Amino acid sequence: MKKVAYLIVGILVIAAIFLNATSKKEIFYTGPKFTSETYEIKALKLPENLNFAGELVPIQNVDTKERFDREFLINTYWQSNGLLMIKRANKYFPIIEPILKQNGVPDDFKYLAVIESGLMNSSSPRGAKGFWQIMAATATENHLEVNENVDERYNLELSTQVACQYLLKAKEKLGSWTLAAAAYNSGVSGMLRFMEKQNVSNYYDLWVSDETSRYIPKLIAVKEILKSPEKYGFIFDATDLYYNEPTQKVEVDTPIQNLTAFAEKFNINYRVLKLNNPWLRESALKNVTNKKYYITIPK
Repeated sequence: MKKVAYLIVGILVIAAIFLNATSKKEIFYTGPKFTSETYEIKALKLPENLNFAGELVPIQNVDTKERFDREFLINTYWQSNGLLMIKRANKYFPIIEPILKQNGVPDDFKYLAVIESGLMNSSSPRGAKGFWQIMAATATENHLEVNENVDERYNLELSTQVACQYLLKAKEKLGSWTLAAAAYNSGVSGMLRFMEKQNVSNYYDLWVSDETSRYIPKLIAVKEILKSPEKYGFIFDATDLYYNEPTQKVEVDTPIQNLTAFAEKFNINYRVLKLNNPWLRESALKNVTNKKYYITIPK
C-alpha cells in the first residue's frame, strides 16, 4: 500500500510541476524580435510630378491620389513579387526597350508588360498569351502565326512589335498615351464608348470598370518602384539579378522532324532549346510552307 501511495504522490508532484511551468508561458525562442523597432510598415509619400510617357497625373485630385496611393502600397509591400519583377526586368527590358524605341513608342510602355504578365510567357483564362497577353485574333491581324505547332505570341521580339503597332493605333485614335495604355486593358472601342458617353477626353475623368480604373495607377506605381527600387526598400546586389546569356539566331526554312536531335547539333538539349524558343509548341517544326524562322541558340 505504501508503494501505491508513493506512486500517487509522485504523479501528483510531476503534474504540479508541469502545470506550473505551462502557466508561466515560458518563451524559449531567442532569435530576432520582429517588432516596430526592427520592422516598419510606413505610409508612402507619392512622388512629385507623377507622369506616364510625359503626361502628368492630376495627383491634386482627391480620388486620383487615393487610387495611386492604393497601388503604391500594394506593389511596395508585396515584396516577393516586387523583387521578382526587378530581377526579371534586368533580363528582359534590354530586349523590349530597343523595339519600343524603333517604333516611336515611349519607353514607359515596357512597364505595361510587367503588369500584364509579370514578364513571363503566361496564359490568361480568356486565351491571351505571352509577355504582352495578346489575343489570337489580334495576333493574326498583325501577321503572327498562331496554331498548335507555332505560337508567335510567345516570341518576345515579335510580340513586342505587335504591342507597339496596337499602341500606336490606339494613341492615334484616342489622343494620348495614357488613354492608349488604358485601351490595352479595355480595348480601343471600349475607351471610345466611355469617352463619348461621358463626354470627357481624359482618362482620370472617366468612370470605367474597377480593373481599368486601377490599370494606369498600377502601371505608374510599378514604373516608379522599378525605376527607384532602393527608395521603396528593395535591397539587392547586381549578382542577384537575372540576365540573358549571349545567343545567336539560326535561320530555318524547312521542317524539323525532331527538335531534340536539332538541339543536339548545337551542343544543347531540348530544354534549353525550348527555354530560348517558347514559341515552338511541339516537339517538331512542321513548316509545310517552308516559312523562314529564326531559332535562338545560346552561344
